[in-house]
Amino acid sequence: MTDLHRLSIRELSEGLKTAQFSSRELTEHYLKRIAHIDPKVKSYVTVTAEQALAEADAADAALKSGNAHALAGIPLAHKDIFCTQGIKTTAGSKMLDNFISPYDATVVAKAKAAGLVTLGKVNMDEFAMGSTSENSYVGATSNPWALDHVPGGSSGGSAAAVAADLAPIATGTDTGGSIRQPASFCGLTGLKPTYGRVSRFGMIAYASSLDQGGPMARSAEDCAYLMNVIAGHDAKDSTSINKEVDDYVANLNGTTVKGLRIGIPKQYFNVAGLDADVKARVEESLKKLEEMGAILVEIDLNMTEAYVPTYYLIAPAEASSNLSRFDGVRYGYRCENPVDLMDLYKRSRSEGFGAEVQRRILIGTYALSAGYYDAYYVKAQKVRRLIQQDFLKAFENVDVIAAPSAPTTAYKIGANLSPTEMYLGDIYTLAVNLAGLPAINAPVGFDKDSLPVGLQLIGSYWSESQLLSIVHQYQQNTDWHTKRAAIAEENA
Repeated sequence: MTDLHRLSIRELSEGLKTAQFSSRELTEHYLKRIAHIDPKVKSYVTVTAEQALAEADAADAALKSGNAHALAGIPLAHKDIFCTQGIKTTAGSKMLDNFISPYDATVVAKAKAAGLVTLGKVNMDEFAMGSTSENSYVGATSNPWALDHVPGGSSGGSAAAVAADLAPIATGTDTGGSIRQPASFCGLTGLKPTYGRVSRFGMIAYASSLDQGGPMARSAEDCAYLMNVIAGHDAKDSTSINKEVDDYVANLNGTTVKGLRIGIPKQYFNVAGLDADVKARVEESLKKLEEMGAILVEIDLNMTEAYVPTYYLIAPAEASSNLSRFDGVRYGYRCENPVDLMDLYKRSRSEGFGAEVQRRILIGTYALSAGYYDAYYVKAQKVRRLIQQDFLKAFENVDVIAAPSAPTTAYKIGANLSPTEMYLGDIYTLAVNLAGLPAINAPVGFDKDSLPVGLQLIGSYWSESQLLSIVHQYQQNTDWHTKRAAIAEENA
């Protein structure tokens, strides 16, 4: 029973159904690991031990009745951007440090309905703005592979919790790479679904036309299990698409890698700042896929240079609008002893928001202001359409597109990269969100410092099954996804 954290979701499901162990035993196992290991990793913001054990007992009762969902009794962690009824939801910000949500996000509600057990809420960059998980009011999370390095962001807590075996699966969100980049930095599989595939209701908004929730786990198979739970139409989310949902687990072997055409954008492999080790590991993974029968096709993505400036106009503009609700009046942080209403607004927001959030609000407000709206925001939206068309043209000749997930491996904590350096680190992930496409990160090896490297595969709309299937088959022929950080090998 000391190795329960080493089991896959399928193995956990089978073990629970055949009563090899109970959900309570499994949940207690993870809670002990969190108590022992997480003080070093700092992935959890809130641990919901009492609720988790109650949910585990309910799952055990359902399992005994033979009327349980495939994932009943399996623990998971939620990114602290998903509203959870009766549990603090901070979005990594002082602004929401006292916010107890009165309702569940749809993703949380679906997980509960399936009998999954919520271990707690995990850390993130404030309001999902950042690539390191250092922009959090509660402090930085460490990368389990090297505790003096970042786990990536904004879903860094989710990535660190899974990589340290403090949860078997976790939810994340991806606005410009926030599932794929931390999955890359922590040696995990992470899927950013097509925009509209997973409900955004109850997911605290950063940039509404870009945000999308998704699964983070060790393998494509584990991600597929969670996708089966969280994907689907939601009438509460006006951007949710009413389209039939695949059985992602049943389709894991549904794509034939033999004859699969993988597009290799030459612009992506000539980016300044692409680390030599990252490039080498990604190329090795593509060679492996080629050995499995895939066909590598060089393609052009001519809008590559427009990704960063376009994203960093649209996302801050939407953030400026979305975050205007945090005004010190309705809920969240409120300054002490304001002299008048203007003082209340100004001080509550300047004291409640961190530096990166304030920077993006200012950029966005400027881009939306009179006299600049057409020159910046409207023009960025036009370029966004060109980026989308660039991808659609490429998909006429290839099935998926391959790229690194990030140009480097994990940064050191406190590296103090300039905002520009940080934003340029998102070069490979931003366009997927601008175009609304699905994409997945798969671990493909390590750099010279033993830090994980990730391969990104980008699909056309609604191709989540295909992406999961390709990575699943790659993972049947490699063992990178089974590698564990030293801290994950510790017993509680």
